[in-house]
Amino acid sequence: MPLPAHQPVGAFTPVTNVRLELGEGPRLLADGTVVLVDILTGRLLRLPDEETGTLTELAHLPEPLGAVAPLGAGHGWAAATGVSFAVLDAVGRTIRSTEVSHQAGGAQRMNDAVCDSAGRMWAGTMAYNAAEGSGALHRWDADGSVTCVLDGLTIPNGPAFSPDGHTLYLADSAHGTVEAFAVDPRTAELSDRRLVFRVDPEEGSPDGMTVDAEGCIWSAIWGGGRIRRYSPQGQLLQSVDVPAQQPTAVCLTGRDLIVTTASYGLPDPGPWDGAVLRAACAATAPVAFSTDPSLAESSV
Repeated sequence: MPLPAHQPVGAFTPVTNVRLELGEGPRLLADGTVVLVDILTGRLLRLPDEETGTLTELAHLPEPLGAVAPLGAGHGWAAATGVSFAVLDAVGRTIRSTEVSHQAGGAQRMNDAVCDSAGRMWAGTMAYNAAEGSGALHRWDADGSVTCVLDGLTIPNGPAFSPDGHTLYLADSAHGTVEAFAVDPRTAELSDRRLVFRVDPEEGSPDGMTVDAEGCIWSAIWGGGRIRRYSPQGQLLQSVDVPAQQPTAVCLTGRDLIVTTASYGLPDPGPWDGAVLRAACAATAPVAFSTDPSLAESSV
């Protein structure tokens, strides 16, 4: 089987002069806009259009905001925030939330999250102190119920789905691993767990990721200053240098490669640490799936 085509990537430039503490979760929406979060400051932001040149604040929560998914056109957002799944209205107010199950290991927060094609939201939790085994993966269903799908993780990241929705990819940044699971499209049960790739600790750790239209995984390598592209079988296809030490997540728009980065924990951040970066790239990925609109009405 031939390898997927190489995807040329241009030079990176910062989208704005704003620097984030822990930028994450860039998502391409159906209308072509891109939203992202600054996790620890609880902010939901929209990338600027060519006219404004500024990040637009869509919501500012009093707790960490791991990621969002659109809740239908104009209906607000499903959000992984604090230690809960929540519904935010169109102006960013929390109108409903339900906590996930608590894991041992001290105070926790939501980390990254994504929605699947059936409208379910999947999110990882982790301890603030990154205690070993204290992380978990949770699923929020259309009836409002929350299920702990997988425990014993440490820093779950991703998650991301293959274009057909039949495979879930999940990183555990503390262990340098990205694993794959088969997803039952009807029940959302996971099976056939396998290791896809592992990153040597001396080279950084896998953080947020996306899957392109060819099924290849684009992984932000935290601490390594690069984005790596892997085949579904785990073969390294490309490595792209990023002018920031801590890239956190990736978004493909068909015109640009968008990379969020973090200044968090750096004693001497460089000029582009914490920036949202953009480089020309023709690779495509599906737009962010919407959560099931019934979540806005479900009892929690």
